[in-house]
Amino acid sequence: MNEKNRFIKAIKHPEWLFGVLLRRTIGPYMNDESFIKWEYFSGMAKFPDLKNPKTFNEKLQWLKLNDIHEDYAEMVDKASAKEYVKKIIGEEYIIPTLGIWRRFDEIDFSKLPNQFVLKTTHDSGGVVVVSDKSNFDIAEARRKLNKSLRNNYFLQHREYPYKYIQPRIIAEQYMVDESTTELKDYKFFCFHGKCKMLFIATDRSLGDVKFDFYDTEFNHLPFMQGHPWATKEIQKPECFDEMIQIAEKLSEGIPHVRVDLYNINGKIYFGELTFFHFSGNVPFIPHEWDNKIGEWLVLPNDV
Repeated sequence: MNEKNRFIKAIKHPEWLFGVLLRRTIGPYMNDESFIKWEYFSGMAKFPDLKNPKTFNEKLQWLKLNDIHEDYAEMVDKASAKEYVKKIIGEEYIIPTLGIWRRFDEIDFSKLPNQFVLKTTHDSGGVVVVSDKSNFDIAEARRKLNKSLRNNYFLQHREYPYKYIQPRIIAEQYMVDESTTELKDYKFFCFHGKCKMLFIATDRSLGDVKFDFYDTEFNHLPFMQGHPWATKEIQKPECFDEMIQIAEKLSEGIPHVRVDLYNINGKIYFGELTFFHFSGNVPFIPHEWDNKIGEWLVLPNDV
Protein backbone atom coordinates (compact mmCIF):
# COMPACT_ATOMS: atom_id res chain seq x y z
CA MET A 1 0.00 0.00 0.00
CA ASN A 2 1.52 3.34 -1.07
CA GLU A 3 1.40 6.55 0.97
CA LYS A 4 -1.58 7.97 -0.95
CA ASN A 5 -3.65 4.85 -0.37
CA ARG A 6 -2.68 4.79 3.31
CA PHE A 7 -3.83 8.40 3.68
CA ILE A 8 -7.16 7.69 1.96
CA LYS A 9 -7.73 4.61 4.11
CA ALA A 10 -6.91 6.55 7.29
CA ILE A 11 -9.52 9.20 6.37
CA LYS A 12 -12.22 6.69 5.47
CA HIS A 13 -11.43 4.23 8.25
CA PRO A 14 -10.06 5.98 11.37
CA GLU A 15 -10.39 2.69 13.27
CA TRP A 16 -7.72 1.24 10.94
CA LEU A 17 -5.40 4.15 11.76
CA PHE A 18 -6.06 3.61 15.48
CA GLY A 19 -5.00 -0.03 15.10
CA VAL A 20 -1.81 0.94 13.28
CA LEU A 21 -0.91 3.50 15.93
CA LEU A 22 -1.69 1.01 18.69
CA ARG A 23 0.70 -1.58 17.27
CA ARG A 24 3.45 0.97 16.61
CA THR A 25 3.34 2.92 19.87
CA ILE A 26 2.18 1.49 23.21
CA GLY A 27 1.11 -1.91 21.89
CA PRO A 28 4.45 -3.69 22.43
CA TYR A 29 4.40 -2.62 26.10
CA MET A 30 0.88 -3.86 26.86
CA ASN A 31 0.07 -7.27 28.30
CA ASP A 32 -1.61 -9.71 25.92
CA GLU A 33 -5.17 -9.38 27.21
CA SER A 34 -5.15 -5.57 27.21
CA PHE A 35 -3.66 -5.42 23.74
CA ILE A 36 -6.15 -7.96 22.37
CA LYS A 37 -9.08 -5.99 23.78
CA TRP A 38 -7.92 -2.70 22.28
CA GLU A 39 -6.99 -4.17 18.91
CA TYR A 40 -10.39 -5.84 18.75
CA PHE A 41 -11.95 -2.45 19.53
CA SER A 42 -9.99 -0.89 16.66
CA GLY A 43 -11.47 -3.35 14.18
CA MET A 44 -14.92 -4.05 15.61
CA ALA A 45 -15.77 -0.75 17.35
CA LYS A 46 -16.50 -2.59 20.60
CA PHE A 47 -14.65 -4.62 23.22
CA PRO A 48 -14.80 -8.42 23.13
CA ASP A 49 -16.59 -10.47 25.76
CA LEU A 50 -13.72 -12.73 26.79
CA LYS A 51 -15.55 -14.33 29.72
CA ASN A 52 -18.51 -15.54 27.69
CA PRO A 53 -17.58 -15.23 24.00
CA LYS A 54 -20.34 -15.94 21.48
CA THR A 55 -19.19 -14.76 18.07
CA PHE A 56 -16.51 -16.31 15.90
CA ASN A 57 -14.27 -13.24 16.24
CA GLU A 58 -14.67 -13.15 20.03
CA LYS A 59 -13.86 -16.84 20.32
CA LEU A 60 -10.66 -16.36 18.32
CA GLN A 61 -9.55 -13.79 20.92
CA TRP A 62 -10.35 -16.28 23.70
CA LEU A 63 -8.27 -18.94 21.97
CA LYS A 64 -5.30 -16.57 21.71
CA LEU A 65 -5.28 -16.22 25.47
CA ASN A 66 -6.35 -19.64 26.67
CA ASP A 67 -5.72 -22.49 24.22
CA ILE A 68 -1.91 -22.49 24.23
CA HIS A 69 -0.08 -25.24 22.33
CA GLU A 70 3.54 -24.52 21.53
CA ASP A 71 3.53 -27.24 18.87
CA TYR A 72 1.20 -25.01 16.83
CA ALA A 73 4.35 -23.05 15.97
CA GLU A 74 5.48 -25.96 13.80
CA MET A 75 2.15 -25.83 12.00
CA VAL A 76 2.31 -22.13 11.09
CA ASP A 77 6.02 -21.95 10.25
CA LYS A 78 6.07 -22.00 6.44
CA ALA A 79 9.03 -24.38 6.37
CA SER A 80 8.28 -26.81 9.19
CA ALA A 81 4.57 -26.91 8.29
CA LYS A 82 5.52 -28.75 5.11
CA GLU A 83 7.16 -31.52 7.09
CA TYR A 84 4.19 -31.68 9.46
CA VAL A 85 1.67 -31.89 6.61
CA LYS A 86 3.77 -34.35 4.60
CA LYS A 87 3.53 -36.88 7.43
CA ILE A 88 -0.28 -36.68 7.37
CA ILE A 89 -1.26 -36.49 3.69
CA GLY A 90 1.92 -37.29 1.76
CA GLU A 91 4.68 -35.47 -0.10
CA GLU A 92 2.75 -35.24 -3.38
CA TYR A 93 0.74 -32.32 -1.95
CA ILE A 94 3.79 -30.26 -0.99
CA ILE A 95 5.26 -27.47 -3.15
CA PRO A 96 8.98 -28.33 -3.46
CA THR A 97 11.41 -26.39 -1.28
CA LEU A 98 14.58 -25.11 -2.98
CA GLY A 99 16.41 -23.87 0.10
CA ILE A 100 16.13 -22.40 3.61
CA TRP A 101 18.38 -19.70 5.08
CA ARG A 102 18.52 -17.57 8.23
CA ARG A 103 19.98 -14.53 6.44
CA PHE A 104 19.38 -13.13 2.97
CA ASP A 105 23.10 -12.91 2.21
CA GLU A 106 23.45 -16.67 2.70
CA ILE A 107 21.43 -17.29 -0.48
CA ASP A 108 23.47 -18.45 -3.50
CA PHE A 109 21.25 -17.31 -6.35
CA SER A 110 23.42 -19.08 -8.91
CA LYS A 111 22.04 -22.37 -7.56
CA LEU A 112 18.41 -21.33 -7.92
CA PRO A 113 16.42 -21.83 -11.16
CA ASN A 114 15.26 -19.00 -13.40
CA GLN A 115 11.91 -18.85 -11.62
CA PHE A 116 11.27 -19.21 -7.88
CA VAL A 117 9.50 -17.69 -4.88
CA LEU A 118 11.15 -16.34 -1.73
CA LYS A 119 9.22 -15.87 1.50
CA THR A 120 9.88 -15.46 5.18
CA THR A 121 8.68 -18.34 7.31
CA HIS A 122 7.21 -16.46 10.26
CA ASP A 123 4.95 -13.68 9.04
CA SER A 124 2.49 -12.52 6.38
CA GLY A 125 3.49 -10.46 3.36
CA GLY A 126 7.21 -11.21 3.25
CA VAL A 127 7.05 -12.66 -0.28
CA VAL A 128 9.14 -12.05 -3.41
CA VAL A 129 8.04 -13.72 -6.65
CA VAL A 130 10.79 -14.12 -9.24
CA SER A 131 9.41 -14.96 -12.68
CA ASP A 132 12.66 -14.16 -14.50
CA LYS A 133 15.97 -14.21 -12.65
CA SER A 134 17.67 -12.08 -15.33
CA ASN A 135 15.39 -9.17 -14.30
CA PHE A 136 15.51 -9.89 -10.57
CA ASP A 137 16.06 -6.82 -8.37
CA ILE A 138 18.22 -8.39 -5.66
CA ALA A 139 18.65 -5.12 -3.75
CA GLU A 140 14.89 -4.62 -3.44
CA ALA A 141 14.40 -8.27 -2.44
CA ARG A 142 17.10 -7.89 0.23
CA ARG A 143 15.43 -4.76 1.60
CA LYS A 144 11.96 -6.35 1.71
CA LEU A 145 12.97 -9.69 3.19
CA ASN A 146 15.40 -8.24 5.74
CA LYS A 147 12.62 -5.93 6.93
CA SER A 148 10.36 -8.96 7.22
CA LEU A 149 12.99 -10.95 9.14
CA ARG A 150 13.10 -8.16 11.73
CA ASN A 151 9.33 -8.19 12.14
CA ASN A 152 8.13 -9.65 15.44
CA TYR A 153 4.88 -11.05 14.08
CA PHE A 154 3.68 -12.22 17.49
CA LEU A 155 3.52 -8.61 18.68
CA GLN A 156 1.35 -7.63 15.69
CA HIS A 157 -1.76 -9.45 16.93
CA ARG A 158 -0.61 -11.60 19.91
CA GLU A 159 -1.19 -14.83 17.98
CA TYR A 160 0.87 -17.02 20.27
CA PRO A 161 2.15 -19.67 17.76
CA TYR A 162 4.32 -16.99 16.12
CA LYS A 163 6.06 -16.34 19.43
CA TYR A 164 8.07 -19.55 19.04
CA ILE A 165 9.17 -19.34 15.38
CA GLN A 166 12.77 -18.72 14.27
CA PRO A 167 12.51 -16.27 11.33
CA ARG A 168 14.02 -17.72 8.15
CA ILE A 169 13.80 -17.35 4.38
CA ILE A 170 12.51 -20.21 2.25
CA ALA A 171 12.72 -20.59 -1.52
CA GLU A 172 9.98 -22.56 -3.23
CA GLN A 173 9.32 -23.81 -6.72
CA TYR A 174 7.55 -21.27 -8.93
CA MET A 175 4.04 -22.56 -9.64
CA VAL A 176 1.90 -21.61 -12.65
CA ASP A 177 -1.71 -22.51 -13.36
CA GLU A 178 -2.12 -22.79 -17.11
CA SER A 179 -5.83 -21.99 -16.94
CA THR A 180 -5.53 -18.57 -15.30
CA THR A 181 -3.23 -15.58 -14.78
CA GLU A 182 -3.02 -16.06 -11.01
CA LEU A 183 -2.99 -18.82 -8.44
CA LYS A 184 -6.28 -19.08 -6.59
CA ASP A 185 -6.04 -20.14 -3.00
CA TYR A 186 -8.90 -21.95 -1.34
CA LYS A 187 -9.20 -21.40 2.40
CA PHE A 188 -11.20 -24.04 4.28
CA PHE A 189 -12.62 -23.25 7.74
CA CYS A 190 -12.52 -26.42 9.82
CA PHE A 191 -13.93 -26.99 13.30
CA HIS A 192 -12.90 -30.10 15.22
CA GLY A 193 -11.99 -31.82 11.96
CA LYS A 194 -15.16 -30.85 10.07
CA CYS A 195 -15.10 -28.36 7.20
CA LYS A 196 -17.98 -25.89 7.32
CA MET A 197 -17.11 -23.27 4.70
CA LEU A 198 -14.33 -21.80 2.60
CA PHE A 199 -13.42 -18.60 0.86
CA ILE A 200 -11.61 -17.96 -2.39
CA ALA A 201 -9.30 -14.98 -2.86
CA THR A 202 -9.05 -13.56 -6.40
CA ASP A 203 -7.56 -10.52 -8.17
CA ARG A 204 -4.54 -10.35 -5.84
CA SER A 205 -2.30 -9.59 -8.80
CA LEU A 206 -4.47 -6.58 -9.67
CA GLY A 207 -4.14 -5.11 -6.18
CA ASP A 208 -7.93 -5.23 -5.73
CA VAL A 209 -8.50 -8.43 -3.76
CA LYS A 210 -11.92 -10.08 -3.76
CA PHE A 211 -13.20 -12.60 -1.18
CA ASP A 212 -16.07 -14.98 -1.86
CA PHE A 213 -17.35 -17.40 0.78
CA TYR A 214 -18.94 -20.76 -0.04
CA ASP A 215 -20.42 -23.67 1.83
CA THR A 216 -19.16 -27.22 1.30
CA GLU A 217 -21.64 -27.71 -1.57
CA PHE A 218 -20.08 -24.69 -3.27
CA ASN A 219 -23.09 -22.47 -2.76
CA HIS A 220 -22.15 -18.80 -2.49
CA LEU A 221 -22.72 -17.51 1.05
CA PRO A 222 -24.49 -14.13 1.48
CA PHE A 223 -21.92 -12.20 3.49
CA MET A 224 -18.67 -10.30 3.08
CA GLN A 225 -15.63 -9.78 5.25
CA GLY A 226 -12.81 -7.37 4.54
CA HIS A 227 -13.16 -7.38 0.74
CA PRO A 228 -15.99 -7.26 -1.83
CA TRP A 229 -17.22 -10.17 -3.90
CA ALA A 230 -15.67 -11.06 -7.24
CA THR A 231 -17.31 -9.47 -10.27
CA LYS A 232 -17.00 -12.68 -12.31
CA GLU A 233 -18.49 -16.05 -11.46
CA ILE A 234 -16.01 -18.42 -9.84
CA GLN A 235 -16.10 -21.99 -11.06
CA LYS A 236 -16.06 -24.91 -8.68
CA PRO A 237 -12.48 -26.25 -8.73
CA GLU A 238 -11.49 -29.70 -9.86
CA CYS A 239 -11.03 -32.22 -7.05
CA PHE A 240 -13.15 -30.05 -4.74
CA ASP A 241 -14.32 -32.98 -2.64
CA GLU A 242 -10.74 -34.20 -2.24
CA MET A 243 -9.72 -30.74 -1.07
CA ILE A 244 -12.36 -30.89 1.66
CA GLN A 245 -11.16 -34.34 2.69
CA ILE A 246 -7.56 -33.08 2.95
CA ALA A 247 -8.62 -30.04 4.97
CA GLU A 248 -10.59 -32.21 7.38
CA LYS A 249 -7.72 -34.64 7.79
CA LEU A 250 -5.28 -31.83 8.61
CA SER A 251 -7.68 -30.29 11.14
CA GLU A 252 -8.53 -33.38 13.17
CA GLY A 253 -8.45 -32.77 16.92
CA ILE A 254 -8.17 -28.97 16.61
CA PRO A 255 -10.98 -26.63 17.79
CA HIS A 256 -10.50 -24.44 14.74
CA VAL A 257 -7.95 -24.05 11.98
CA ARG A 258 -8.14 -22.65 8.47
CA VAL A 259 -6.50 -24.94 5.91
CA ASP A 260 -5.27 -23.13 2.80
CA LEU A 261 -4.86 -25.16 -0.37
CA TYR A 262 -4.02 -24.48 -4.01
CA ASN A 263 -5.52 -26.26 -7.02
CA ILE A 264 -2.96 -25.92 -9.81
CA ASN A 265 -3.65 -27.55 -13.16
CA GLY A 266 -6.04 -29.91 -11.43
CA LYS A 267 -3.52 -30.91 -8.74
CA ILE A 268 -3.89 -30.04 -5.06
CA TYR A 269 -1.05 -28.41 -3.10
CA PHE A 270 -0.82 -27.40 0.54
CA GLY A 271 -0.55 -23.66 1.24
CA GLU A 272 -0.56 -22.99 4.97
CA LEU A 273 -2.44 -23.40 8.24
CA THR A 274 -4.01 -20.38 9.94
CA PHE A 275 -5.40 -20.45 13.46
CA PHE A 276 -6.65 -16.86 13.66
CA HIS A 277 -8.40 -15.79 10.47
CA PHE A 278 -7.96 -12.00 10.04
CA SER A 279 -6.77 -12.22 13.66
CA GLY A 280 -10.45 -12.09 14.62
CA ASN A 281 -10.60 -8.33 14.11
CA VAL A 282 -12.56 -7.84 10.87
CA PRO A 283 -16.39 -7.57 10.92
CA PHE A 284 -18.72 -9.80 8.94
CA ILE A 285 -21.37 -8.03 6.88
CA PRO A 286 -24.10 -8.69 7.88
CA HIS A 287 -22.99 -9.15 11.48
CA GLU A 288 -25.30 -12.12 12.10
CA TRP A 289 -22.78 -14.36 10.35
CA ASP A 290 -20.24 -13.70 13.09
CA ASN A 291 -22.73 -15.36 15.45
CA LYS A 292 -23.59 -18.21 13.07
CA ILE A 293 -19.96 -19.13 12.48
CA GLY A 294 -19.30 -18.71 16.20
CA GLU A 295 -21.76 -21.53 16.88
CA TRP A 296 -19.51 -23.91 14.92
CA LEU A 297 -16.54 -23.17 17.16
CA VAL A 298 -16.92 -25.08 20.41
CA LEU A 299 -14.29 -23.89 22.84
CA PRO A 300 -12.29 -26.46 24.82
CA ASN A 301 -13.24 -26.72 28.49
CA ASP A 302 -9.99 -28.31 29.69
CA VAL A 303 -7.78 -25.20 29.69
